[in-house]
Amino acid sequence: MAAGYGELLRTRHATRLLVGTLVGRLPNTTAPLAVVLFIRAEGGSYALAGALAAVYGVCNAIGQPLLGRAVDLYGQPRVMLPAAVLSALGMALLAAVGLDAPWLAYLAMVIAGLFTPPLEGGLRALWPGVLRREDRVHAAYALDAVAQEVLFAVGPLLVTLSVAAWSERIAVLVINLIGVLGALSVVVSKPSRQWRSAPREAHWLGALRSSGMLVLIGSFFFVGLALGSIAVAAVAYSDERGGSMISSYLLSALGVGALVGGLVYGAREWPGRPESRLRLLVALLAVGYLPLMLAPGVVAMTALAGLSGVFLAPALACAFVVVDRHAPKGTVTEAFSWLVTTFGVGAAVGSSVVGPVLEFGGPAAGFAVAGAGGVAALLVLLSTKRFLGDPVRRTESARSAENDRNGAAEPGFRAGHQA
Repeated sequence: MAAGYGELLRTRHATRLLVGTLVGRLPNTTAPLAVVLFIRAEGGSYALAGALAAVYGVCNAIGQPLLGRAVDLYGQPRVMLPAAVLSALGMALLAAVGLDAPWLAYLAMVIAGLFTPPLEGGLRALWPGVLRREDRVHAAYALDAVAQEVLFAVGPLLVTLSVAAWSERIAVLVINLIGVLGALSVVVSKPSRQWRSAPREAHWLGALRSSGMLVLIGSFFFVGLALGSIAVAAVAYSDERGGSMISSYLLSALGVGALVGGLVYGAREWPGRPESRLRLLVALLAVGYLPLMLAPGVVAMTALAGLSGVFLAPALACAFVVVDRHAPKGTVTEAFSWLVTTFGVGAAVGSSVVGPVLEFGGPAAGFAVAGAGGVAALLVLLSTKRFLGDPVRRTESARSAENDRNGAAEPGFRAGHQA
C-alpha cells in the first residue's frame, strides 16, 4: 500500500499539486471558525457571528461552480490566483472593519465566499494528465479524499494556535495569506499553466446538462446532510453523557475511519464499472450510519463512529471517477466544483435540520437523521440507474481534436481532461 502511494507522490509535480491545493484550501475549511472567534473577540454576538459565517458559506456555494466554469473557459492561473487574492482581501476587510460597520462586514463575507478559488476541482482535473495511468489516478482521488479529512482536523488546530500566538484578527489574516501562497504554488506549476479544458458546447447549464451529474449531485447532497447532522448530534450526545470532549472523540473516530478506508481503497485497482461500485459503496456507507441511532455507551459509540466513516472516502473517490466519466465535454472543473458545493450545502442543511429533531427526540433521533440521509443517498442512485450507464465513448478523431499534451488517453479517462 505504502509503495503504491509512494510511487504516486514521486511522480513529477504530484506532491507539489497535492500540498499546494491543501494549503490553498486552508482558508475555506477554517473560515467559519476563524470568523466566529474574531467576531466574539470583538464583542459581537453568536447570532452575528453565525450570520456572517452563513453568508460566507452560501456565497462559497454559489461561487465554486461559477469559478469552475471560468477555469474551464480561461484556464487555471487566470482565474484561481486573482480569485484567491480577492477572497483574502475580503477576509482582510473583515479584519479591518470588525464591528464598526456591519454592512461592510457582510460585504467582506460576500467577497471572501464568492471568490474562494475552486482548487479542489482544479486538482482533480489535473490528475489524469499528471499521473497518466488509470490506477494512479484512482489512487490519487482516494488520497485526495483522505487528505481532506486531515485538513479538516488540522485546520481548526492551526486557527487556535494562531489565536494563542497572536490574536483573532491576526489569525484571520495569516490563514488567508497562507491560502494565497498555496494557490500561487499550484497555478505557477507547469501542469496548471499548460492545462486546457476540452472545447465545450455553449450551454447555459454547463455541467448540469448531464443527467449523470444531476444524479451524483442529488445523491451526495444527502451524504453531506448525513455528515452535517452527525456533527451536531455528536455534540448533543456529548452533553447528554456529561463530557465536553466526547464529541471530539466521535468526530475524530469518524475521521480516522475515513482515512483508513480511503488509504485501503486507493491502494488497489478495483474491477468493474465505477458506477456500479459507487452504488455499493454508498449502500455500505448508509449501513454504517444506521447503527449510530442506537447511541450506546461512549466506547461502543466511538467504535461505531469509526466504522461509519470507513466508506466515506472510498465513496468520494469513486464519485470523482464517475464525475470524470459523465461531465459534459469541457466542463470538468465546473463538474467537480458542483459535487463539492452540493456536498457542502447538504452538510449545512443537515446541521440545521437536526437541531429541531434533537430538541424533540434527543441524540438517538439526531443520529437517525444521518441514517435517513445515507438511505436517501442510496435510493437516489438506485432509482436513477439508467442515467448512470456507461458514458458514450469518443472516437479517436474526437480525442485527437482535444488538448491532450501527453498523447493517448488512459482507459476510462477523457483526453480532454488531461494537461
